[in-house]
Amino acid sequence: MTTRTQELGLLGERVAARWLARQGWRIVDHRWRSGRRDLDLVAVREGTVAFVEVKARRGTWCGGPVAAVGWRKQRELTRSAQAWLDQRGPVAAPSARALRFDVVGVVVADGAVRVRHVEDAFPAHRAGG
Repeated sequence: MTTRTQELGLLGERVAARWLARQGWRIVDHRWRSGRRDLDLVAVREGTVAFVEVKARRGTWCGGPVAAVGWRKQRELTRSAQAWLDQRGPVAAPSARALRFDVVGVVVADGAVRVRHVEDAFPAHRAGG
């Protein structure tokens, strides 16, 4: 991954975190890592924990942010979410009653930034799936 791509990804994550905060979400983790597992953002609001995958692009949506999160990535995000819950869940989100996976697409083009938040973008994948 090039430095420019990494910088775009970091910018996308910062934009997404600010956007979610303005929507009433509290960001409890940003760029969480544990071994091979990683999550871009973990946000909590009113008893719901959202595991947020951020997709940043220059230019058009290229099928949109959800299209960029295929079944393999969904499976990895499900596994990462379980690792986060095992490690941090009771401390970071003690009153969590619902879990979901969101995707935030950030497009940076022509001096403008567009954000698309897809709530509950996909279901959790079973451990064997």
